[in-house]
Amino acid sequence: MHQHLGLVALLVGDYDEAIGFYVGKLGFDLIEDSDQGGGKRWVVVSPPGAKETRLLLAKAADGSQRERVGDQTGGRVFLFLMTDDFARDHRAMQAAGVTFLEAPRQEPYGTVAVFEDLYGNRWDLLQPGER
Repeated sequence: MHQHLGLVALLVGDYDEAIGFYVGKLGFDLIEDSDQGGGKRWVVVSPPGAKETRLLLAKAADGSQRERVGDQTGGRVFLFLMTDDFARDHRAMQAAGVTFLEAPRQEPYGTVAVFEDLYGNRWDLLQPGER
């Protein structure tokens, strides 16, 4: 048996500004942007080279959802962007204006630094160490 997470829904305030950040600043690929009618769109982005898990950018539909944009995990790191070259991606993200909350650090599990997306969600940029 083989299972995997295909999509992770991420609440966003606006489709186009979210695409601008994830595609324009993080370098993700825009996989799909389909009109669903009534102001809804099916917007899927993916890190370059990713084979399975993708992000579904889901526009907040009501006040309760809008309150959670940028804070889906109570301030904890939410998503982990794995890389095969931390230095390359860290440099590119900084040059694109991505906000890092700390300097890169070495941990037993690899090289890591926390950054924020355009809404304040915390992410780890992580290059796993040798195991």
